[in-house]
Amino acid sequence: MDAMNPVFVETPHGAVQPEAVRAAAIAKPGFGRVFTDHMVTLRFNAERGWHDGRIEPLTTLSFHPATVMLHYAQMIFEGLKAYRLPDGTAALFRPEMNARRMQRSAERLCMEPLPEALFLESVRALVRKDAAWIPAPDVGTLYLRPFLLGTETALGVHASTDYLYCLIASPVGSYFAGGAAPLTLWISETTSRAAPGGTGEAKCGGNYAASLTALAEAKREGCDQTIFLDAVEHRYVEELGGMNVFFVFDDGSLATPPLTGTILPGITRDSIIRLARDRGHEVREELYSIDQWAADAASGRLVEAFACGTAAVIAPIGRVRGRQHDITMGDGGAGPVTEALFTALTGIQRGELPDPYGWVEKLV
Repeated sequence: MDAMNPVFVETPHGAVQPEAVRAAAIAKPGFGRVFTDHMVTLRFNAERGWHDGRIEPLTTLSFHPATVMLHYAQMIFEGLKAYRLPDGTAALFRPEMNARRMQRSAERLCMEPLPEALFLESVRALVRKDAAWIPAPDVGTLYLRPFLLGTETALGVHASTDYLYCLIASPVGSYFAGGAAPLTLWISETTSRAAPGGTGEAKCGGNYAASLTALAEAKREGCDQTIFLDAVEHRYVEELGGMNVFFVFDDGSLATPPLTGTILPGITRDSIIRLARDRGHEVREELYSIDQWAADAASGRLVEAFACGTAAVIAPIGRVRGRQHDITMGDGGAGPVTEALFTALTGIQRGELPDPYGWVEKLV
């Protein structure tokens, strides 16, 4: 396969889901429970490089019990969306950023990086093939999940020699069950998501597995999500289990934790920084402690906070709880800056507002 001119061979599908089933799924999509008819697969080994690219019927995967990824967690993934535009066509949002982040994740886990051209064409090919699964603009989007697995059959700690790249798709609605309702976060005081020198900036499965205990604790405490602090001093705010965080102050400025290697470099995060600055807001990337968060909210200096990521886009934070803190931002609702940024970003993504950045890739 030519990485610069990729071709994904289609395997005919003998039993696509009935139109009525698809229509019901995209009319009221949940999140990550229903999947489209097809998937993309692509393989790598040292002899052939990347090869055997296919669009084929969605099916189960089968692995030997000694497969490297099952024992040594060589597994990374990405998340992006396809959008239904007002004219009925489909579009992607900054997919090249996902391609490059996946390459960085692969390098961190000593995996074979997928060439950008292969990543992009796999996404375009699957969206074109399953475009009928994209919900209406006011209902949802088509969530795309590319992932890379180390598939060599061998025990002994080492990097896999063989890899399988897959791409699946799912029509989705709101990520959180409460929709746009402000989130209540639980402060994880005993569990760390990532440490300096670790894999925090890579999008690997192990990071998310490490966050599950804290998320379960948050649920037991009646909260929606966990907010993690740094692993060294347990003082500085880092991110949620799968989302970056922003703070909005009474002078109109914004702040977000810096990318020091322990935080995932979110594509939504990057887009918000650009949008906010172009709308006249100062945006600082700086350390911000949980104690400062509490003090600024109490004094009125901090007026809004929100989380952001591909799945939820922007989610307002209304309250933060923990063993030592109980913090409410403003009146506990979504603030005007949060709402304005959400409207601007989703408007660009859905083709409802001009795109001066060239972020939207229209698929014909």
